[in-house]
Amino acid sequence: MRRLGISIYPDRAPLQEHLNYIHLAGAYGFKRIFTCLISMGENQEAFMMDFKKIVETANAYEMEVIADVDPEVFKALGVHYSDLSYFKELGLSGIRLDLGFSGNEESVMTCNPYNLKIEINMSNGTRYLETILSYQPISSNLYGCHNFYPHRYTGLSQSHFMACSKQFKEHNIKTAAFISSKTAEFGPWPVSDGLCTLEHHRDMSLVTQAKELFNTGLIDDVIIANCFASEEELKALSEMDKEVLTLDVELLENLPQVEKDIVLKEFHFNRGDVSAYMIRSTQSRVKYKGHQFDPINTQPIKKGDILIDSSLYTRYAGELQIALQDMENTGKTSVVGRVLDDELPLLDSILPWQKFKFSERKRG
Repeated sequence: MRRLGISIYPDRAPLQEHLNYIHLAGAYGFKRIFTCLISMGENQEAFMMDFKKIVETANAYEMEVIADVDPEVFKALGVHYSDLSYFKELGLSGIRLDLGFSGNEESVMTCNPYNLKIEINMSNGTRYLETILSYQPISSNLYGCHNFYPHRYTGLSQSHFMACSKQFKEHNIKTAAFISSKTAEFGPWPVSDGLCTLEHHRDMSLVTQAKELFNTGLIDDVIIANCFASEEELKALSEMDKEVLTLDVELLENLPQVEKDIVLKEFHFNRGDVSAYMIRSTQSRVKYKGHQFDPINTQPIKKGDILIDSSLYTRYAGELQIALQDMENTGKTSVVGRVLDDELPLLDSILPWQKFKFSERKRG
């Protein structure tokens, strides 16, 4: 099951603000929290008092709370990798190893009697996962989670992200990645030019980032990395279909009802014999065979335009398409709407036979 999450940094805002944020996210159905023990600082006692209240509040919403740690945190807390009872007593669901050990230690940690999840870094592209697996861990207690990047231009490339993520999915390891809120102001470190895993997400809307991550089929949990996302953003994410890609579109004013129903109500999937020029959803031409589709708005076609062939195209009449590049219009194809600009990058990721939907969204 795909899930949404938030991040909490106890040392970066007053406790009540964190608790309010958890209450809000919990009400919208968010089920994961990423938090950080690496940045607890020198006043460990005060930090841990707030930390316990945060975890307790999250647990009340049945959120899975995983805290970022490294070998220095183990040392500071006096914890040995063979005994994770301290983290269980904190109420955590697991720990994320920002810096790992040799592989054997991680495998031992997965065998803890509390079923704490051991989450490892997914972003390095090494054989680290395979090393751990060679030591026979309890794989159901092993998670993977990408890094986030507060410095502009340091985030992962799409190709590296996909390669790293496939490594984990090939072994059926649960995965996570981060997205960045435009309204949030901070992360765990002083630098914050946004806080995302993929560099090209940095200036995208929060929902579009989440759609793309889920649409890869390689990411199970999507977590907002920075604080505090707005209620509007949390609500929009909670209403998003996490299983079927839904493209936000703007439709032509006064669009005939049949054409509007084809866009918004029909079942769409991309044909298997894919075109470089368009995504083709052909079932509507079968359902509406014999209907008179008059050509409307036969302007030149731009990438992202939603098209319905008119009856001038005979057997293609009623077929819906999404333009993948600019094309001339023969005058037989109606441009009935457009995928909104911030969602155009999603078009390039739609696979043969993939299902998708449209949702009408007004600009402004």
